[in-house]
Amino acid sequence: MLVLFETAAGYAIFKVLNESKLQQVDCLYKEFETPEKANKIVKLKHFEKFQDTTEALAAATALVEGKLGKSLKKVLKKVVAKEAHEQLAISDAKLGGVIKEKLDLSCVHSPAVAELMRCIRGQMESLITGLPPREMSAMSLGLAHSLSRYKLKFSPDKVDTMIVQAISLLDDLDKELNNYIMRCREWYGWHFPELGKVITDNLAYCKSVRKIGDRTNVAGSDLSDILPEEIEVEVKLAAEISMGTEVSEEDIGNIRHLCDQVVEISEYRAQLYDYLKNRMMAIAPNLTVMVGELVGARLISHAGSLLNLAKHPASTVQILGAEKALFRALKTRKDTPKYGLIYHASLVGQTTAKNKGKISRMLAAKAALAIRYDALGEDTNAEMGAENRAKLEARLRQLEDKGIRRISGTGKAMAKADKYQHKRQQRRRKKRKRRRGECK
Repeated sequence: MLVLFETAAGYAIFKVLNESKLQQVDCLYKEFETPEKANKIVKLKHFEKFQDTTEALAAATALVEGKLGKSLKKVLKKVVAKEAHEQLAISDAKLGGVIKEKLDLSCVHSPAVAELMRCIRGQMESLITGLPPREMSAMSLGLAHSLSRYKLKFSPDKVDTMIVQAISLLDDLDKELNNYIMRCREWYGWHFPELGKVITDNLAYCKSVRKIGDRTNVAGSDLSDILPEEIEVEVKLAAEISMGTEVSEEDIGNIRHLCDQVVEISEYRAQLYDYLKNRMMAIAPNLTVMVGELVGARLISHAGSLLNLAKHPASTVQILGAEKALFRALKTRKDTPKYGLIYHASLVGQTTAKNKGKISRMLAAKAALAIRYDALGEDTNAEMGAENRAKLEARLRQLEDKGIRRISGTGKAMAKADKYQHKRQQRRRKKRKRRRGECK
């Protein structure tokens, strides 16, 4: 029997000298207590050293994924193929299947082989000659770092990290924008309070304040690029009869600087939202079609990653984000919540209060399927999500129509009419039978 053993320095092929020892798996470690004993069980047949860390990383990656690398294929053809009658002991059963398929070599993987590999690793320095221990430890450390970087770079869990960060930043920007706009309205409201009632849009308000400055400049300011014509006229009329206090130029300068911050943050928020939309359509297209970009991103962020979210059942997806309400309801023995983050999806929002629970349950069931399809499937299209959304919309229309019929009362009236008509027919039949009996 031959043993394929991969180290950080290269591939080693060992020849098993005494196969009978492998049958005693529990006592095999005793045969490798000293280098002399180990050399009586296995003997190094061939050692193929890696040229650099890049080749070692490629070989380690292929071994982790259960694939047959170029360097390993070359070694097996050169050494093992000459002794095709020998069995090849390997550490990975998946790799054994690939080797058998490609090179037609008989591979074996068992608990005895796993124990043998562990014993060889313990006496590796004495079994593989020509490699100083210091060089071996340096190569092992370098390969460990390179392999960790590779796994971190190509890990499927880490692909959606950007979505988690983007949605968190988007929420932070919304909070800051609300604070800045509220402060701007309050601050400028001392000088021109009527402007806040005329302009309701926050961004248009900040742009107008930045352009106007002191309210005495309203008459000479052109706000046509910011406001509609009728609202601009209202602003100019309000400025003439304003009851606000006078403020200094320094105050106006600070308010304008705050308006600049609001406009810049708003523009950056719009860019970030476009970025998040593109990332969601690339990573989770079916989930995006079902619940929207923001709700889908918040679900991924709450679960930690798309793969973690795919492991949740539909019932958990439905109440994800309402954990406090759930545990409070369980503690007080009251009704549990019907929805969490999924409440903000458009399908749940457009239905009536009576049907929100039903729609959220159905949406969570279809969304759970979409999440698993996105996380574990190979396709990147959104056909499945669009199809399920169409079904939910049809079901929603059916529920709404059913509610309208019940409100009108026609359904109940028809049911009652059928019921009474059925009873009347039964009475008539009974009367006929009685008459027949009397005639006879």
